[in-house]
Amino acid sequence: MTTVEEHPVEEVVRSPRRRAPGVGVGEFALNLLNGTFLLIWGLVTTLPLLWAIVSSFKTNREFLSDRWWELGGLHWENFARAWTVANIGQYFVNSVIVVLISVPLTMLLGAMAAYVLARYDFPGNRVIYFGFVAGLIFPVFLALVPLFFVVRNTENLPLLGELLGLNSFLSLALVYVAFSMPFTVFFLTAFFRTLPTSIAEAAIVDGCSHFGLFFRVMLPMAKPGLISIGLFNVLGHWNQYVLPVVLMNEPDKKVLAQGLASLAISQGYRGDWTALFAGLVIALLPVLIVYILFQKQVQAGLTAGVLK
Repeated sequence: MTTVEEHPVEEVVRSPRRRAPGVGVGEFALNLLNGTFLLIWGLVTTLPLLWAIVSSFKTNREFLSDRWWELGGLHWENFARAWTVANIGQYFVNSVIVVLISVPLTMLLGAMAAYVLARYDFPGNRVIYFGFVAGLIFPVFLALVPLFFVVRNTENLPLLGELLGLNSFLSLALVYVAFSMPFTVFFLTAFFRTLPTSIAEAAIVDGCSHFGLFFRVMLPMAKPGLISIGLFNVLGHWNQYVLPVVLMNEPDKKVLAQGLASLAISQGYRGDWTALFAGLVIALLPVLIVYILFQKQVQAGLTAGVLK
């Protein structure tokens, strides 16, 4: 008969738990598969970026003759040539103006609409919400021709005719806002639903108005979600190409995506490839810096709904 002394309690507690046959091998294979996929995906996304950065510091002779990772020196004149000769500087400023108008306006209107849809129950709530969701599946190409005539007709408005119309930064920013609202409302509605109701009720009991509740209580609590969707909107507005092509025809009013496309076409005939890559790096740096600065907030905003 087995006694207690032969199997002390410490050995029983410290003994590893037996696993079912094949579980450890399956987990190892799954982790290996996930790691391999992430490694391949990282190389696919990182190598073209590194190639563009390295090529922007080469001469045209080095770009055509040397290996892509070989770098003889840092030729900063490529960036100066792209900024001035290729007019990338003007396109960069135009994009900054449009993004500074469109992104804050998208965030303000989207947050207000999402908060009302998430926290208040009223007739037609679901209809309005699913109307925004339906906007996610609407192809932008189907609206280009009607959109062109609508924006052109705004030139005839009595008060805002001089500010709106074709080749207007304000008109382009408002179009960006309209096409960004569905995803912004869809994302923020789910985020506002995760916020605690008890805090909102306590603020109402203390005499806070609905207007003050939104701007002073709920909006600061939704900061991770606002930063996440704000970054998505910055990327989308900064890289937008189709809408500016339709609405911005004057050379001095083009945005950066249009300028890079024109630069790619013109430099393809001239052979000034390093200036083209310098322009690409100039376009990449702002969004890359913004993402690096707000990386933690973006991750917190994307996982907040899951953790709660």
